[in-house]
Amino acid sequence: MAPTHVLRCCQRGLAWIPVIFIALVVCWSYYAYVVELCIFTIPSIGEQVVYMIFFHLSFIMFVWSYWKTIFTMPANPSKEFCLPKAEKERYEKEERPESQQEILWRAATSLPLYTRTGAGAIRYCDRCQVIKPDRCHHCSACDMCVLKMDHHCPWVNNCVGFSNYKFFILFLAYSLVYCLFIAATVLQYFIKFWTNELPDTHTHAKFHVLFLFFVAAMFCISILSLFSYHLWLVGKNRSTIEAFRAPVFRTGSDKNGFSLGFRKNIAQVFGDQKKYWLLPVFTRYKYINIFKYSRPSSDTSSLCSFFSSHKHKPPVKKAGVLSG
Repeated sequence: MAPTHVLRCCQRGLAWIPVIFIALVVCWSYYAYVVELCIFTIPSIGEQVVYMIFFHLSFIMFVWSYWKTIFTMPANPSKEFCLPKAEKERYEKEERPESQQEILWRAATSLPLYTRTGAGAIRYCDRCQVIKPDRCHHCSACDMCVLKMDHHCPWVNNCVGFSNYKFFILFLAYSLVYCLFIAATVLQYFIKFWTNELPDTHTHAKFHVLFLFFVAAMFCISILSLFSYHLWLVGKNRSTIEAFRAPVFRTGSDKNGFSLGFRKNIAQVFGDQKKYWLLPVFTRYKYINIFKYSRPSSDTSSLCSFFSSHKHKPPVKKAGVLSG
């Protein structure tokens, strides 16, 4: 028991290594740009001021969104999806899968569930002991079920899902802006380095200018591809998991099953108040819009009555059942 606990603690500690690496790179880039480039290399005061203003704007938004992505707790299924104590005991005593499914079907009759397993059964997590809401998946790294799980990202040491997917998209966007701005403004001094036009007194700065451009350009290429892919997912209202494995509904699998149209798909992630779209603050559609299935269903009225009794709160530690 003790070795397992120690191993788990070591795994959690090692999981922070990618985050620490990114933090060190960002700290070095701040020093290299502000001190070595702007203060020691750029001769014009006006150019220094303009560069410093725009650099700090992009830097603040990048760090803010990165922080929110890391430290926003994943949203978990609410207590409505936990089996009652008596049903849970019966489920654990049953050895036949058919009997276990009968218990789950009875418990799920009052729940707004559209998706099934590939075999058409109720999706149940034996680890968390909850009926999985639509678009909910168990993360082995976080050891919990996460609402609208997209993926577990080692670079933020967190699950990307309902509670922080907007922050993750903004993190990619602002990191791309940050890298592009650095690469664009450093380029002319990078060229001067190679043509020996920088004074010999700036030998130390030359090293930072050289690597600053290479690092910014390298991250630009990798982030651009990932950012473009997630923008495509947002437009389709899909998660990374759903892009690789289409969700299974009562009528069969449908990769576009959660799509509400491009505009509403965007609002599902960024909310219906456009003034907050570019800020890493929690904004969402109301529950009634989050859970609406893309095709008309006789269960829509029951969905409305179910979610009208639940008040909307940003998921800090726990959240309501979310499928949008």
